[in-house]
This record gives sequence, C-alpha cells and structure tokens, in this order.
Amino acid sequence: MKFTLLIRQGKTQLIGQLKEIPGVLTQGKTVEEVKENIQDALALYLEDMREDDSEKDDAIIAREEVEFA
Repeated sequence: MKFTLLIRQGKTQLIGQLKEIPGVLTQGKTVEEVKENIQDALALYLEDMREDDSEKDDAIIAREEVEFA
C-alpha cells in the first residue's frame, strides 16, 4: 500500500503528514529523518486503531485481517 507523504517547513523542523491519513504526523530535521519517523508514526497509529474499544460494538458481524498490495 502506498501513501502520499507531505512535508512542510515548520518553525524549527520539518513536519511530515500522510495525505490519506491526516492523523499520522511526525517531524524531523531532515527529509530523510521525516521519512523514517513517519513509518513509526503510522505503525503506532495502526496499533492504536487495533486496540480501539469500538470492537465491542454488537453490530459487528465479522472481523478479518486483509492485506493490501
């Protein structure tokens, strides 16, 4: 799966954000550092989503992990 990494100049560092998932943000001193950090930010975001209490919803009829190429 591919995402679009947007990098902007902040006051003191570069700010990275995934266009498709605006809640995934990071920062770094260099573009390379932002690229490395965004992977960690995405992993933490996805881990947090898996632990979300919304799975206790009685309306859920199936749960399945899928992989996107």
